[in-house]
Amino acid sequence: MDSLLVTAEPSQRSATRPLIARLPWREALIILGYVLAAIVLTWNLWQHPARMAPTAVNGNVNMDVYLSSWFMRYVATAISHGHLPALVTTALNAPQGVNAMWNTSLLAPGVLLTPVTLLAGPVASLTLLLTLGFAGSATSMFFVLRRWDASRTAAAIGGAFFGFMPGLVVAAQDHYHLQFAVFAPLIVDAVLSIITGRSRPVRTGLWLGLLLTLQLFTAEEMLVDIIIAGAVLVVVLVLCRPRAIAGRLGASAAGLGTALGLTLLLSARALWVQFHGPLAEHGSPWNVFKYGNPASSFVTAPNAMLWHGNFVQYLLNTGQRPIEVFDYLGWPLQIALIVIPFVFWRDLRIRVVGLSCLIVEWLTMGGRSAWLPWHYLRDLPILNQVIVTRLSILTDGLVAVVLALVLDKAIAAIRERQRADWRKPALAAATAVALVAIAVPLIPRPVPAQPVLAPPAGWTTVISRLHVPAGGAVLVLPLDEGYEMEWQAVSNEPISITTGYCIAPDPAGKATKCGNRPMQTGQERTVSLRTNWLANQIGAKAPSVFTMEAAIKQWHPAAVVIVKDPSPDLAAYMLKFFGPPTASVDGVLGWRTNVQFYKHLGGRIKALHQAEKLAAAASTTKPHAS
Repeated sequence: MDSLLVTAEPSQRSATRPLIARLPWREALIILGYVLAAIVLTWNLWQHPARMAPTAVNGNVNMDVYLSSWFMRYVATAISHGHLPALVTTALNAPQGVNAMWNTSLLAPGVLLTPVTLLAGPVASLTLLLTLGFAGSATSMFFVLRRWDASRTAAAIGGAFFGFMPGLVVAAQDHYHLQFAVFAPLIVDAVLSIITGRSRPVRTGLWLGLLLTLQLFTAEEMLVDIIIAGAVLVVVLVLCRPRAIAGRLGASAAGLGTALGLTLLLSARALWVQFHGPLAEHGSPWNVFKYGNPASSFVTAPNAMLWHGNFVQYLLNTGQRPIEVFDYLGWPLQIALIVIPFVFWRDLRIRVVGLSCLIVEWLTMGGRSAWLPWHYLRDLPILNQVIVTRLSILTDGLVAVVLALVLDKAIAAIRERQRADWRKPALAAATAVALVAIAVPLIPRPVPAQPVLAPPAGWTTVISRLHVPAGGAVLVLPLDEGYEMEWQAVSNEPISITTGYCIAPDPAGKATKCGNRPMQTGQERTVSLRTNWLANQIGAKAPSVFTMEAAIKQWHPAAVVIVKDPSPDLAAYMLKFFGPPTASVDGVLGWRTNVQFYKHLGGRIKALHQAEKLAAAASTTKPHAS
């Protein structure tokens, strides 16, 4: 076992070892340990897997969870009807619709977990996905380290560090697409295998192309992050061994070209729809330039760790978003990472991976200053949409490799000592103490959970009695971003949602959040705001009947639904505008807005407006007491 990243002939053992060989009992026990640890971390969810979801710092289920839940149902519904899910759909954000490739749609996991979704619901599928994210990420890192000749013990610990490091534990709070990092080690392994000549380039290129495609349809952003981290690794390797890498350019080009060709073959249509099809967009709905890890965040424990301080106050002091801080490593590990590449400089593996780890850490600090490298990359195409703090998840992968390689050297040194040599137990004790010092600050706490917002009691009955045509859009007032998405996903009603927590292009093609000002007309915006006020403030001003008429025509829903309690003012206004509800059950009111409704809407509005004028005139002519 000469080196992890040499370009010479591989050892006999590693050359004949497939990525996932037959599974001896020791490996099976290690994987079982990962699974058990993942279940412990997600136990709060498994107590009621069909209705419990993770929460973030604020203690609430975030809207990203409802978006993921909606897409899991969307994908499962398509598969159950015998076809793949459409990449552009008006089932969300009707009538405009959304492009699934521009949203965290989890298309590949959604397809694979369709049986679970159909049997137990989308929330249960997400619970399973989260558990697989922990155990699967650890397992893939374990096999990659074993493939590159790490000892079983070192590989097992390295896999555990990656699968249960703070980055993935924080991502588990609501970023399912980032937390499922199973493909990341396999992709980087395949690239390095091609470049270093440890495998047949074309065969490995086919494997790499399949992995890239799966990652593309799981989380495109994570794929970009993997490419960035992999590029750093390759550049550092080339700088350390330029002649050896240059001598393999032809074989490397063949392998990487095969991977790219297969990826394009499998995903060309989806990429065309994303960038040139309906609802193609540009930019990001978030201000990505404000993201960046301050140096203090590497050693400030988030709430996802068992031992942490007042992390909420720290976030307020540093101006960071709570669910975008993935970079915590702790003082012992951070100091070790700075020292290790130079202490083990002669080991090419540790030097390359250790330096790459520090560089990627540097990148995650953002680009708000000229001394930060991201400052010169953030305006490049594609990179100008990257939230750079999320690269920290890939940093954790590099950290896991560095620790495994150093531990491997320590284990080898211990085994080489004579039994009577006092240095053998001393080295073993020092290694154990170092591991404990590094691991203790990183012990995660179980993922906190709360029940998802269940549909109101009368939701299913009202939707059924409205007889909305299949795929017909339902406008739920007041607009609450993602709640109606969750209701539809959980109840599996075959309807579309007029808004939702999602991303779509504004009139100029700029990516923005559904329901934002550029996405709505003036009338829609007014109705959105004022119906929300009616629902939450006594005596709030309602929209005029003409404004409501214009907004309804622009949304053009097949039905309108409100939850009456605790919003009597909103109910009174809706009864005045729409008349008696088509269906009313347990405080949920619904009106079917069919062809006849729109045909007579204008006349009804004129009558209402005339009544309002008469009422106003009567109030001004009423005699006052002297």
